[in-house]
Amino acid sequence: MEVTALGIDFGGLTAVEDFNMTLGRTEICGLIGPNGAGKTTVFNLLTSVYQPTRGSIVVDGMDTKGMTTAQVNRLGVARTFQNIRLFKEMSVLDNVLVGLGNEIDYGVFKAMFRARGYWRMEKVAKKRALELLSIFDMQDLAGATAGSLPYGAQRRLEIVRALATNPCLLLLDEPAAGMNPSETAELVENIRRIRDTFHISILLIEHDMNLVMGICEGIAVLNYGRVIAKGTPEEIRSNPQVIEAYLGKHKEEN
Repeated sequence: MEVTALGIDFGGLTAVEDFNMTLGRTEICGLIGPNGAGKTTVFNLLTSVYQPTRGSIVVDGMDTKGMTTAQVNRLGVARTFQNIRLFKEMSVLDNVLVGLGNEIDYGVFKAMFRARGYWRMEKVAKKRALELLSIFDMQDLAGATAGSLPYGAQRRLEIVRALATNPCLLLLDEPAAGMNPSETAELVENIRRIRDTFHISILLIEHDMNLVMGICEGIAVLNYGRVIAKGTPEEIRSNPQVIEAYLGKHKEEN
C-alpha cells in the first residue's frame, strides 16, 4: 500500500493532514498516538468508510479513489474495529462464513433450491472456516453464539473473520484491548504467525506500548491528525516529539 498526502476535512475541521505511508509485503507496522489523534480516521480512509478530501491510496497498483468499502475489501484490505462489530446473535462459525463470502461463487438460484453446487461450496467453506478458527484454537467454539464469548475471544474471532476475506493487508484497530497479559503475549505470537502463514502485511493501532515495541518493524506516530515521527521502535521510544505528545511539555523552571 502506498498512501500519499492523505487528508480529510469535516466541515471546517481538518481531521487528518498530509498522511504518508508505504507498506511492503509481510511488514508489521504500528500507528500510534494519543487519544483523538486521528488513528481510526486513517483506518476509515484506508478502507473507504470515508472518502479523502485530498491525497491518494494505492493498493497493489490500484487507486482506491471512489471505491466502496466492499470493493476495497475485495482488493485485499481487511480490518477489525475499535468497538467489536461481530454478528453477536450468530454462531462463531457463521461469523467466519460471512467473511468467506468473497470466495463463494454460487448464485441466488443455487442457494434457494439447494443445488449440488451449493452443498459443495458450503462444505468447502465450512472446512476453511474451521481451519481459520484453529489459528486461535477456537474450532471447538464453532457452534457457540458469538455474543456469548468472553471479550478477548470476541476480539480474536473478529481477526479470524477479517482473515476469511483473504486479505493482502490486515488492519487491526486495538487488537489487544480487553485482553489480559497472557492473552496479549499469545496475540503477539499469533500476529507473527498470521503474517508468516498468509504472507500479508499488518498495520495495527494499539495503546499497549510493550506490544507495539515488541512486534512492529516500523512505527508512525500521529498527533492532531499529522505524522510527527516515523522510525524503528528504538527511534520512536527516544524521540522527543513523541515523548512530548504522550506526556506533555515540561514547564521551564525559573
